Amino acid sequence: RSVRDAGWVRGRRGDPAGLGDWFVDAGPWPEGLRPLSDRVHGRGMQFGLWVEPEMVNLDSDLARAHPDWVLREAGELKWRHQFALDFSRDDVVEHILERLDRVIIEAAVDFVKWDHNRDLHAAMGADGARRMHAQTLGLYRMLAELRRRHPQLEIETCASGGGRADLGILEHTDRVWASDCNDPTERQRIQRGLSTLLPPELVGTHIGPEESHTTHRQADFSFRAATALFGHAGIEWDLSACSNEEFDAVSAWARMYRELRGVLHSGVTVRADHVDDGTLLHGIVTDDRREAVYAWVRLDTSSAAHTPRVPMPGLDPEQSYRVRAREEVGPVSRHQIGDPSWLAAEAGFVCSGAVLEQGLPLPLLNPGQALVLHVTAVE
Repeated sequence: RSVRDAGWVRGRRGDPAGLGDWFVDAGPWPEGLRPLSDRVHGRGMQFGLWVEPEMVNLDSDLARAHPDWVLREAGELKWRHQFALDFSRDDVVEHILERLDRVIIEAAVDFVKWDHNRDLHAAMGADGARRMHAQTLGLYRMLAELRRRHPQLEIETCASGGGRADLGILEHTDRVWASDCNDPTERQRIQRGLSTLLPPELVGTHIGPEESHTTHRQADFSFRAATALFGHAGIEWDLSACSNEEFDAVSAWARMYRELRGVLHSGVTVRADHVDDGTLLHGIVTDDRREAVYAWVRLDTSSAAHTPRVPMPGLDPEQSYRVRAREEVGPVSRHQIGDPSWLAAEAGFVCSGAVLEQGLPLPLLNPGQALVLHVTAVE
């Protein structure tokens, strides 16, 4: 899938203007978005668009024509130069619905990233009445009608601004974008918390460039790849700027993701207790407990000279398993001279589920590293 960001919207050349006017900008797109959509589809991909339908800039034709459609907050609080539209009003819902419906039809859109870049704490209508509950119900009505008109349309709800990651919104959408922060150190914590509510196949997890645009922290490709593996994976990186080595690594990661996706998107999420405050062990185990994928993650430094046995939960204690490290996306940096001896077995290490439940000694990793472990049943 290829997703077009906000530059398609008329007048949208920055945060201050354009929200609410969901028309294609004829300047860069004189023939509309259909030629781009056709080219994307011609390459065997789906075409997606960014939208933020609940929001409006005061510098927009919509706000100038209908100032009473804008929700107000105490003190006229702005956030990213935008306000929310009053979705408790049927005329607002109908107007935005018709605009999006027209764009989706004309551009043959398969996917929309439904953004929400501000919090709403004390939203008030033009009459001064509180609107939050009615606002949410109006959004649900609109989403339900949009899905009725376009049953194949995939909708991603964006949690990073409006926190739209609740079970109510998931009745109307297909997945959640957890955060615009693709820093894998931050993402490990974000995804760990969100996975208490949502299975990984519903959470967008993307590989970004070496330097995160939000934290400016740099991370090895293997760490970014292992972090993005555990979710609805994608890429937010200009691949045309990649070296041949980076492109080969992305290709290897994509092959591994396709291989393991059946496990990652259908199994049970499991976690082990922290070995220390700087580590995580999480994984996915299939329902029949015959296969699992785990991530052994180190976020911070440790004073320990070696790692004690780390439990790998969720397996059948009576079943024998083969355990092997998956490092085809790049080496994982260790903070030690040698690995535990079981990792040296070329064909993988075979032991019982009972042993894995008690734990294996795992390598002591450097900070900002993650080792993927693949566990498969053997007779």
